[in-house]
Amino acid sequence: MTILSRRPAEAPPTEGEFVESSTFEPMATTPQYRAPKAGIDPDREKSWLRRAMPVVFAHKRMFITSLVLSFVGLVIQVQIPKILQDAIQNAVVFHRTGLRGYIVIMLVLAVGVGIAGYISRYFLMRTAYEIEFDLRNIMYTHLSKMSFPFYDRVQSGQLISRANSDIRSVQMYLTFAPSILVQCSVALVAFGYMLSINVLLALVAMIPMPFVYFIGVEMRKRIFPVSWLIQARLADVATIVDENTNGVRVVKSFAAEQRELTTLAKSTTRLQWSYVKDADIRASFTPTVQNLPQIGLALILMFGGWLALGGRMPVAAIISFSLYVVMLQAPFQMLGQIIMMSQRAAASSQRIYEILDEQPTIVDRPGAVDLVDCRGDVRFDSVKFKYLDENPLVLDDFDLHLAPGETVALVGRTGSGKSTAARLLARFYDVTGGQVLIDRKDVRDLTLASIRGNVGIVLDEPFLFSVSIRDNIAYGAPNADLDDIVTAAKAAGADEFIRELPEGYETVVGERGYTLSGGQRQRIAIARTLLVNPPILVLDDATSAIDVQVELTIHGALRELMKGRTTLIIAHRLSTISLADRVLLMENGRIVADGTHAELMATVPLYAEVLAQGEREDGARLGTDGEGRDGAGGLAGFGMNPEPNGTWAGEDL
Repeated sequence: MTILSRRPAEAPPTEGEFVESSTFEPMATTPQYRAPKAGIDPDREKSWLRRAMPVVFAHKRMFITSLVLSFVGLVIQVQIPKILQDAIQNAVVFHRTGLRGYIVIMLVLAVGVGIAGYISRYFLMRTAYEIEFDLRNIMYTHLSKMSFPFYDRVQSGQLISRANSDIRSVQMYLTFAPSILVQCSVALVAFGYMLSINVLLALVAMIPMPFVYFIGVEMRKRIFPVSWLIQARLADVATIVDENTNGVRVVKSFAAEQRELTTLAKSTTRLQWSYVKDADIRASFTPTVQNLPQIGLALILMFGGWLALGGRMPVAAIISFSLYVVMLQAPFQMLGQIIMMSQRAAASSQRIYEILDEQPTIVDRPGAVDLVDCRGDVRFDSVKFKYLDENPLVLDDFDLHLAPGETVALVGRTGSGKSTAARLLARFYDVTGGQVLIDRKDVRDLTLASIRGNVGIVLDEPFLFSVSIRDNIAYGAPNADLDDIVTAAKAAGADEFIRELPEGYETVVGERGYTLSGGQRQRIAIARTLLVNPPILVLDDATSAIDVQVELTIHGALRELMKGRTTLIIAHRLSTISLADRVLLMENGRIVADGTHAELMATVPLYAEVLAQGEREDGARLGTDGEGRDGAGGLAGFGMNPEPNGTWAGEDL
């Protein structure tokens, strides 16, 4: 892993001239986990089970070993009624031999069944966890490749549900259904022994079995839609819980706890209805499926007793037949379970495939090249963009050119498209029309990894992970030295408050970094980007939550770091705009004025109006939180003190 180094500004190349290096050194690290051996079959015409088979076959040796040993154990177990019949016939009835030999044989068989069952179960559980591991990694890998438009319209709770409960349902069926079928195969072996004893009595014992099949088919038809409903409503509950957990501060600020509890209660009531309906179907069919074999036992006792009384069948054979019928009961009891598992898995698989079948829209084009030796020449050429086809244009004939090493401030009203321009530069989205170029190359002709390795963005809403501050700063450069991390933190004005924390750089922040103030989070986010040291830097209102005095300190360091670096500043504060070489005013998705701050103030009334509005909004925001927003107090201003583990005493955040 190599940190990208900033190159000094160079003269832009002449038309048609490109300067490239041999390779691009990416920020990303090499995966440290074992990748799945196989994936889901992409053929949507196949059944859900056939599409999942490559994942199962990837573990076929261990899985087949488990099934074979399970079958061996069952075959051994089936021998016991036959041996018992011989023992009764030879040792008890006719006294031809003693019981000791039969007892030893049965003990040996019992030990064999135990050993085979233990090894079989061990390999079965290993296979189950391996398949679950693969399915989760397949899902997460796919989610990591999906583009921003996908996440704009999909609820995170739905994704969490499909990546957890739905995957578990599929995994349970893929691993345990074959095992149950193998156990059901004991019925065939037992039936073979029954035929060897008395064909007619064996056929009588199997009379109820066709009814079990037809009842199972009807049960399958009724339980599938309910299974789908259960999984969908589980996802709804997960969505509500996820949103309320992440938005707990909004909920509490509006005292909306009871309203949210009511919403959750309505959702769980719908889920409860689905579970009750599922239970009704099970209660209607499962007892019949499980108890039909009992009718076979009654027929054996009735018909077999008649044969025994007539001297056409030994009494010991009736006992053996009865034990075989008892062996048939367990498979038929599990038959109802496997039907329910199959329908739950079928519903869950379709929900999983809905995600896996959707392809990312922002991908590397065939023949895309790496952006290497980036000089930072940025151009927006007649760019048009809208987030959805039915939405109006956010950018309309947007033209902008940033020369290498130039710092430009982009100013405009809320919703004028400033942040959208930054997202297009990093190719979070593709333009609807026109081009975005870096070093005179369309970003769509460059690899995504190289673009994002050269374009660093600090957002106005900084996101921190629930790890140490050191790891948060080093997120883009995991192998960075502590000295480099501290240097970046000092440049962002974060070093001082970090060292005052209980464990300094090793302090673990709470979820999303909420154990820190807004300004502290922003400074860590700035340090995170500066550590990577990209040749193109975008500051999207990156100091909006920082106290003005602290911001001025940061600006001193930023001025040094911006030398030789192309920087796009999206701002509304005069102090931030002062960092720029020139200022651009946006209105209705396009540039309407270009010049220095003084020139625009003197000649463009709209510019002064936009700045005044921004200062009023900024003043209102800071007036609400004051120093508590950025100072050492943060949440501590409400009587809460940070604990060494990064949590807060007095409240579960």
